[in-house]
Amino acid sequence: MRVLVLGKNGQLGQCLQDQLRSSKDEVIFSSRDDIDVGEFAQTSERIFEIKPDVVINASGYTAVDNAESEPNLANHLNHLAVANLANICLSLNAIMIHFSTDYVFDGESIVAYKEDAPVNPTGVYGSTKLMGELALKNAGCKYLIIRTSWVFSEYGNNFLKTMLRLGTEKNELNVVEDQFGCPTYAQDVAHAMAVILSSGELNNSTYGVYHFVGDTPCSWYDFARNIFSQASLCGLKTTPILNPIKTVDYPTPAIRPFYSVLDTSKIKRTFRLGGSNLNDGIVRVLAKLSA
Repeated sequence: MRVLVLGKNGQLGQCLQDQLRSSKDEVIFSSRDDIDVGEFAQTSERIFEIKPDVVINASGYTAVDNAESEPNLANHLNHLAVANLANICLSLNAIMIHFSTDYVFDGESIVAYKEDAPVNPTGVYGSTKLMGELALKNAGCKYLIIRTSWVFSEYGNNFLKTMLRLGTEKNELNVVEDQFGCPTYAQDVAHAMAVILSSGELNNSTYGVYHFVGDTPCSWYDFARNIFSQASLCGLKTTPILNPIKTVDYPTPAIRPFYSVLDTSKIKRTFRLGGSNLNDGIVRVLAKLSA
């Protein structure tokens, strides 16, 4: 099987390289310099040359706040580019694996969101990701949509690395305590994709939408406490005073869901996957950053 991974230099793309490097499949990793998904004709030409059996789309516009002032660019990359990829996959009879977000929900639930829960994004980022999902569903190709959230890793820019950096610069940090989600280690997402690809269970009965997130729902404040607690145990001198604050005290251009916990039972049951442990993920990142 030939697998094409788009967005190899992003946080998830780099983790996919780690997890798929020893795959028995032929895996081709592509950066924006190789295939710019925003250039539709070029993307089509290059993918038709490669003729993959599976396209993993780890590319996209992820700057949540910037999307509010760049809606056309966000729509181009998160919606129209996905529609183009879906049509290419349909023509090649290829499977498309696409990553989406908890931001397709409004955060007003009091229970974990299942895949078929009503969607209602509150900002441009979530809206464009949802339109990308719908374009993929409507294209008629074989697909998996993997919604994940609060992704962190040793790569790129993310909340964990930001906290560690700020912890060396400031004695006190204010962190939001009334937004709840599931921090997710990107290596665990990538490992889940490796398991799914090797399972032999990608077929008409398993195509569809899935949630894969960490097993520990918490607030950003709780997440920060875990980060600095583990950092202290690892001997890193980054232990600032953490002050819990409300969302209203930390205004941002994009409205965040207050509760975006996702239910992962479907993907675990379908592909017999294990979970993603928060503290284990933090420890693994800290070990790699301090190596």
